Amino acid sequence: MTDLANLESQIIADVAAANDEAALEAVRVAALGKKGSISALLATLGKMSPDERKTQGAAINQAKDKVTQALAARRDVLKSAALDARLAAETIDVTLPLRDAAAEAGRIHPLSQVWDELTTIFADMGFSVAEGPDVETDDYNFTKLNFPVGHPAREMHDTFFFHPKEDGSRMLLRTHTSPVQVRTMLSQKPPIRVICPGRTYRIDSDATHTPQFHQVEGLVIDKSSHLGHLKWILHEFCKAFFEVDHINMRFRPSFFPFTEPSLEVDIQCRRDKGEIRFGEGEDWLEILGCGMVHPNVLRACGIDPDEYQGFAWGMGIDRIAMLKYGIADLRQLFDSDVRWLSHYGFKPLEVPTLAGGLSS
Repeated sequence: MTDLANLESQIIADVAAANDEAALEAVRVAALGKKGSISALLATLGKMSPDERKTQGAAINQAKDKVTQALAARRDVLKSAALDARLAAETIDVTLPLRDAAAEAGRIHPLSQVWDELTTIFADMGFSVAEGPDVETDDYNFTKLNFPVGHPAREMHDTFFFHPKEDGSRMLLRTHTSPVQVRTMLSQKPPIRVICPGRTYRIDSDATHTPQFHQVEGLVIDKSSHLGHLKWILHEFCKAFFEVDHINMRFRPSFFPFTEPSLEVDIQCRRDKGEIRFGEGEDWLEILGCGMVHPNVLRACGIDPDEYQGFAWGMGIDRIAMLKYGIADLRQLFDSDVRWLSHYGFKPLEVPTLAGGLSS
């Protein structure tokens, strides 16, 4: 009986010393498992006399019950301690600001936003979007657009030319998106109503020019299109894009090889403390060029100028983005500065709509 009491005391001491549930399970197996110390004592009862079995059996079962109770009590303590430790490790400081979701962390670049805005506006007027390659032929970029041989735009200091081919022709990086208009007129029969947004390239780099920039051009070809239609389209676009109820415009005579007559378009604005506000004030700001498509361009694209006429316009996407969103330096649009983008960028789910607001 003394040995049983010592064994019971030792096992209960081991239970109390267990620091985690794994150690406690090891104590349980050593005491109550198939080969455990108390299980071994219970196995000897079959070899005892009835009187010994009655006495020894009661003592061994009592020791087993005490060990079982000690194990259960210690297991509850360890589980409670583990839960407290987990809660302490996973505590959230509710005074900290909520982290942005992944969809909120990124930003849409202002150029991509403005691209979507102008596409939305012109799509509402019935225009489709036409695209073309950045690497163009001299014929599509210049010749079919009524640029005569010797024009300054054909010189190496203005245009990125590739090395001449065996036949003497040279490919180039397009200097405007007008070649897309040429491709459209060659592949479609009038009436035509398209806009041509895209990247363009010129050898120019300073605070107001970059070697690669973005343009959007528009083209309408029909039997009865005229400058009145052009003026209405541009007026409605400027009102929608700058999100004002009214805006005054003025047209000034100009010259472009591919249009006749050619016009520069100014819009009403007010300059105040470094800001430009549209639809008010007494100042004017040039924003784009336009005109009636030159008959030579129509002929070059297989369209009879005696039957059809049309108008076209072009503007810099980078320029109108800077004007609308107060971006001071053109080069910032291409610096890839995440801090700048977090300030001027747009949330991914802010899709431009005419009903909900282009830049809500």
